[in-house]
Formats: sequence, C-alpha cells, structure tokens
Amino acid sequence: MTTAPLPTALSPSRASDFLQCPLLFRFRTIDRLPEAPSAAALRGTLVHACLERLYELPARTRTPRTALSLVDPQWEKLRARDPELQERLFDGEEALQEWLESARTLVERYFDLENPEQLEPREREMRLEVSLPTGLRLRGYVDRLDVAPSGQIRVVDYKTGKSPHPRFEDKAKFQIFFYAVMIWRDLGVVPARLQLVYLGDGSVRWYDPTEAELTAAESEIADIWARIEAAGRAGAWEPKRSKLCGWCEHQALCPEFGGTPPPLPTA
Repeated sequence: MTTAPLPTALSPSRASDFLQCPLLFRFRTIDRLPEAPSAAALRGTLVHACLERLYELPARTRTPRTALSLVDPQWEKLRARDPELQERLFDGEEALQEWLESARTLVERYFDLENPEQLEPREREMRLEVSLPTGLRLRGYVDRLDVAPSGQIRVVDYKTGKSPHPRFEDKAKFQIFFYAVMIWRDLGVVPARLQLVYLGDGSVRWYDPTEAELTAAESEIADIWARIEAAGRAGAWEPKRSKLCGWCEHQALCPEFGGTPPPLPTA
C-alpha cells in the first residue's frame, strides 16, 4: 500500500472529479498529469475574461458593441501566455476565426439574459478559501457576487455550454451550492439566490437556498472528503466508467481501457 499526499483544500471542480471517477481525481490532483486545453474549454476562459472585463467599465458603456470589442484583445492575452496555443488547437486561420465568432455569439447572448448597465457586482472572479467547522478547507473562485442594498447576496456562475436536462443538472447544482457553503461560512450570510447563466442556449436557472439546504450540502462535501481520505489511505483510486470517459485524456492509463496507472507519487 502506498499513501500519496492529498491536496490541502478541496475545490468544487476536484470534488466533482471524484464523484465522476476517483481515478480521474487521482490523475488530476495527485499525479497532476498534464491535460491539453480543448477549444471548448479555452472558449469558456475567453468568454469569462470578457464578462469580467466588461464590469470594469463604466455602467453606461456596457453595451453589446463594447463587449464584442473585448473578444480580440482578451484572445491576444491568452495567446501571449502560450504562443503555441493557436497552432495546437486550430487547423488554420479559418478555424480560428470560426472559433472566435462562436465566442462572440456567447458574449452577445449574455445581453439577452442580464442588463449589465443596471448591475454593480461586489466581486468578480472572487477567490474564496474557508475552513469548515470540521477543519476541512474549501477553495474556489466565484464568477460574480452581487449584493443588494438590503444586504441580500446573489451568487452568479457563467456557463458557456447549454443548460442540462433536469435529470442531469446535479453537477452544476452541486458546484454552485459548494460556492454557497463557502460564502455562508466566510460571511455568515445565507445567499438569497444562486444563479446559473447558460450562454450556450440563453437560459437561466436559480435556486434560493435555505440554511438547512446549505447544512446538507456541507455534510455532503464532508462525506466526499472522507471518501477521498479513505481512498488515499488505501491507495485505491477506482475507475468509474461512464459516458464521460469518451472525453477523458487518460484512457491509455485507465484499467477500464486496458491501461495501467503510473506508480503513486510519495510525499
């Protein structure tokens, strides 16, 4: 048995990884295997950057035209960080331009869902790190935090994909409740609304959580961490086959596909 070092804090993404597949959690969090960015994930990063930058501008200038003008400069910033990004992801200039146009479509669709001229977010890309009463540390980034004059808090999460069928919305709901637990423990206030903005199909879903629901979510998070600790002590990170395996970059190392994981790293 090999005991590998566990992360010092749990994020919504890594918790979701463990629920999806404990071996995927291991590959990403313990082995830290590299993963090439996909065009879809990069588009999400680009759109989030544009919406964050939009709220740095004076309210009266937050128009669709202004937002669209942010796409190219934000793309240049991403490319400057990784000069080989374009070559890896796009087969020629035409493919790049089609991808940029798809990002512009998402940015423009945002204005069908909210009027940014009438909003003044308290926080954008808010980094949170809190400790639960159990001692478990949680970490994450909230896309936007709105605070009404009455003190009511709204947590907003942008999604660049389409809204899931109600049967499959558990993952997104779990993540935004994870954020709500962190805000509740950090600020001592139960958020009045949790809002998911789906730019892929122009829909919005929201939840108005109660303290009892956040207590239940906190217990679920603690249970996930207990299972992660148990897997770490046993050195057993079991694969969990699903339809999502088709998008996994680590099939060559997965026993479900005839592969062998690398030896566990040690502390």
